Amino acid sequence: MTQLVDPTVVHTVSELIQLSVAPVFLVAGVAGLLNIFTGRLARIMDQVYKLDEFEKSEDITSYSISRRKFLTMRMSNINLAIFFSTATGLFVALVIVIMFLSTLLDFETSVIISVLFILAMSSLIVALLVFLKEIHYTTSFIKTKRDKNNNRIG
Repeated sequence: MTQLVDPTVVHTVSELIQLSVAPVFLVAGVAGLLNIFTGRLARIMDQVYKLDEFEKSEDITSYSISRRKFLTMRMSNINLAIFFSTATGLFVALVIVIMFLSTLLDFETSVIISVLFILAMSSLIVALLVFLKEIHYTTSFIKTKRDKNNNRIG
């Protein structure tokens, strides 16, 4: 005789999947941010390699020294943004896993899930603030460079 699935179990799993959809979208958004951050890091690394090639063929100038410091600072900022974005993804993934485990093992998780979600949002905020800092540094450097070039011409 075939045993039918308990409708309450199906309903509980269905609700659980519905609850986990929002965190899954958050993980997808964080993945998009990580893609942007790693792309910026790759461009910074390309600039460092170009500077290395320039320094091999030319004398090291005060400009190349300041440029290297600037690029190193940008790399540090992007690395921090990547770290905190990755931590965000990890915390959100833990929220999803704990939601499913709590249903399977029948234990209370509201405090754990709340703390993990607060940590995830805090990490995301820090990652975005560090990214804003990196953007500010980049735009201020470009503006300073443009102002110096305009003063030389005029």
